[in-house]
Formats: sequence, structure tokens, C-alpha cells
Amino acid sequence: MSSPAVPTKRFGPGAVATPANFITIARLLLAIPTLVLIEREGATWLTVSLWFVLSCTDGVDGWIARRDGTTRSGAFLDPLADKFLTIGGFVALLVRGDVWWLPVALIVGRELFVSIYRSAAARRGISLPARQLGKWKAVVQMLAVGAYVLPPVQNLDGFKLAFLWVAVAFTLLSGVDIVRRGWREAASAS
Repeated sequence: MSSPAVPTKRFGPGAVATPANFITIARLLLAIPTLVLIEREGATWLTVSLWFVLSCTDGVDGWIARRDGTTRSGAFLDPLADKFLTIGGFVALLVRGDVWWLPVALIVGRELFVSIYRSAAARRGISLPARQLGKWKAVVQMLAVGAYVLPPVQNLDGFKLAFLWVAVAFTLLSGVDIVRRGWREAASAS
């Protein structure tokens, strides 16, 4: 009996013009008017619909990238789009006065710190790719913003606030995980 054939990837690591990257760039471009709409209109069916589409395309571009072949450009663009979308969503809600500044500051501070930390680690030859916890963090952040742009069907303020703090907890926990992995990698390299 012969072994099953390994599927051939359509794109190599150096490819830029891939379907997954096109979706990611479209997410970035559509994020701008969506964030403006969130800031101006708040919770409407249009904002929640756009947010839902943008959030779902994160999974779609990842699935396509795994199917067709992951690329260095995609590894850079996808997390950038996630950060732009989620931080932008939280900042738009903050500007509207819909959320308190502290959870937004904790999320933004963690994202900035982790980006700087990963860059410093990469200069030392240490790679710290996202793991499952980081992917869950992104999903929970997107759901938290989505909860705030959901038109009020009933009073969900307590639910929204709880979900926001769950997003903060995932955000901080995944940041601690990255730092811990970085220290471990640096210690094993010494």
C-alpha cells in the first residue's frame, strides 16, 4: 500500500501576491470605514455586520494560507491586521465613551510591549510565533468589541463589561506566555 500524497502548496514562503494576503489587505482597508462608523454611530446593525465580516475573514485568510502555503508576508500582515482591527475597535469605543480607558490601556500596552519584545527577540535569533492562546486572545478581543457594537436587544451592559475583562485577561495571559517562552528560548540558547 502506498503512502498518501502530500498536497503541494501553491505558494512558497517568499510569495507576496497570494489569495490570503489579498483577503488580509482587504480586511485592513475595510477596517478603516468600519472603525469610523463604530466611532460615529456606535451599536448599529451595520456596524455589527461589518465587524462580524471582518472578524470572520481572520479565520478565512488563515485557512487559505495553510491550504496554499504560509508566507513571510502573510506572517507579518495577518497579525498587523488583527492588531489594527482590535485596537482600532477598542479605541473607537473609548472615544465614544462606551468603554473605560483602563481595559483599553491594558490591551494596547500589552500589544505594543509584545511587538517590541518579539522584535528584540528576533534580533537575537529567537522566534516567538503566535500559539493557540494568542489566537484565542484575538478571537476574544474581536468578540468583546462585537458585543459593544451589537445593538441593544436588551440590557447587556454587565455581559459586555464581563466579556471586556475576559478579553483583558486573555490578552495579559498570552503576553506573559510569550515573555516566558522568550526567556526559556534565551536560556536554552546560552
